[in-house]
Amino acid sequence: MTDRRLGLAMVFVSTLAWSTAGLFIRAADTDFPTLLVWRGIFGVLGMTCVILIFQGRAGFARFLHLGRPGWAYVGVTVLTLPAYLGSLHLTSIAHVAIIYATVPLMTACLAWLVLREAAPRSAIIAALIALGGAVIMVGLSTDGTLTGDILALFMTFGMAVQVVLARRHPDIPALAAGMLATLITILAALPFLSDGIPDARTITILAVFGLSNSLLGFTLFLLGSARIPAVETALIGALEAPIAPLWVWLMFGETPGPATLLGGAIVFAAVFWHILHSARSAPK
Repeated sequence: MTDRRLGLAMVFVSTLAWSTAGLFIRAADTDFPTLLVWRGIFGVLGMTCVILIFQGRAGFARFLHLGRPGWAYVGVTVLTLPAYLGSLHLTSIAHVAIIYATVPLMTACLAWLVLREAAPRSAIIAALIALGGAVIMVGLSTDGTLTGDILALFMTFGMAVQVVLARRHPDIPALAAGMLATLITILAALPFLSDGIPDARTITILAVFGLSNSLLGFTLFLLGSARIPAVETALIGALEAPIAPLWVWLMFGETPGPATLLGGAIVFAAVFWHILHSARSAPK
């Protein structure tokens, strides 16, 4: 297998791992604080393994050198992570996936506003088309809830802010910041735990959830994205949006309605058209 094909395979498997978030939340069927705490505990264990594998013990020294940009990254992550899990908990997986699919376009617009990076015409056109699709999905469908959709939109905006922060301050230790944010989220959710330790089935589901999303997903993404162009990484990563509701449909029969399917098709078409257009126009 060539280095490029290996990279493509790694990024694809990492995307599959991340796309199962909604599936695990539906399978665990537990309250939100329990979800945050136990998924977070195993997520931290997974990220600890990633740091040890890639950076050794010296990787933990990066916690002492976050700086203001790093702490800003932590703050955004602390707000974004509960919004992400909460949206999956409160609305349909299809709605979350479709709204999240707009993150490349939202990032381009935010980068233009904050960093004055010129936004290509294709990004502007795609953003307007995707906005129309999101309006159709949220305004006309009955699959999700307004609260969950708002949380998904907030999560997507938070992800765009994280990308812009990383662009402006490329020296931010993102893995250390993400691990610290998860720890803060765990501590914040602890007082709201209503029960003791969940049953063995729920613990197992949340353990696999936390480990697969951090250890498997993040590790393969780090290894694979270094082997292929960024445009190809974005294209494969965008596949998470249509794959995520597929898992839930196969396992739990959560079928999207016509308005969700129409709005989602418009959003996906806009996002993929923009990414493919960028790939074709990028210098070889």
